[in-house]
Parts: sequence; structure tokens; C-alpha cells
Amino acid sequence: MKRRNFLKSAASTFPLALTQPFALAAAATDTPLKEAHMVPAGQDIFGENRTLGFSSISFKTSTQETGGNLFIIEHNNLLAGGPSLHLHLAQDEWFYIMEGEVLFQVGEKRLRLKPGDSVLAPRKVPHAFIGAGTTPAKMLIAFTPAGKMEQFFRDTAHGKVDLMDAALFRKYDMELVGPPLKLT
Repeated sequence: MKRRNFLKSAASTFPLALTQPFALAAAATDTPLKEAHMVPAGQDIFGENRTLGFSSISFKTSTQETGGNLFIIEHNNLLAGGPSLHLHLAQDEWFYIMEGEVLFQVGEKRLRLKPGDSVLAPRKVPHAFIGAGTTPAKMLIAFTPAGKMEQFFRDTAHGKVDLMDAALFRKYDMELVGPPLKLT
């Protein structure tokens, strides 16, 4: 959200907050999460194994836990492979590199990220990534709001689907806009 839009939203909400503080507080905490839920390192929240064909993923949060506000996955063993150039119609996607190196394209920018680096791919901005180092990469990926992303990975994370199928992407509120990245 651009700063000007954020400030307009905040300013328009402020008078409401003064007159109806309890209604706003109830809406802000209306999520199904009732207690902390720890997921051990290298584990999936549901104890499942998932593969994308070029790497494996583990769910770290679920859309049910966050009321649809957030979905986080851990992306492991990423080598020279990655998703096709695509965009999300309603989700911002944030990446944080934990191990290895990953080459990203976000819009027109190409960025090579190393451990500790992060990048945001805003909604409606084409993006893709590919493992770029000599060792497998590992990263966290967060989607907000969660939208249909958890279901997308449930339906595709077995390595047996065509990830170049535009209709598949549209089903989950994404657009396929190009091929996967290549290391050059």
C-alpha cells in the first residue's frame, strides 16, 4: 500500500475508532487462532510431504489459523528450477532467503538474493525465481491475504501437474505471464 493511500485510509478510519472502539477491536481480533502453534524446523504444520518437482515445500501457517490473512510456506532444496513468470491478482508475496542463492525477477528488476535478503512481489506485478547457487536454496514465502494459495499448493504440490497451464493459474486467482527464469 502506498504511503498516501495508507494515510488516507488511516485518517478516514480514525473518527470511527473514536466513536466505535469496541467494534474495531472485535473485528481486529476475529481470527480462529486461540493459542500459539509451534511447527518444528523442517516440518509441515499438517505433517505432510509436498513437492513442486523442482523443490519441496512445508506449510508453516494455514489460512484457517490466520482467518485467511496470511499463509506461509518454507521452500526447501531449490536448485536450478522455479515457477513460471506469474502474478497474483489479490496477494502480496514476500520472500526471505535462509540458505543458498536465488535469482528473482520482480517486474522488470532482476535481483540475486543471498541468506538474510528479502524481496516483496506486490500483487499484480509479474515475478518468478530460480535457485542460483551451487548449493540448494531454502526460503520462507508469505502470502497476504492468503486467498487461494494454500489450496493451490495442496492441489499442485505432488509434482504431477503442468505448471505452464494458464487455466490452472486462473483457477487460483493468478495469471501465467511467461516461462520460468533461466540462469544467464
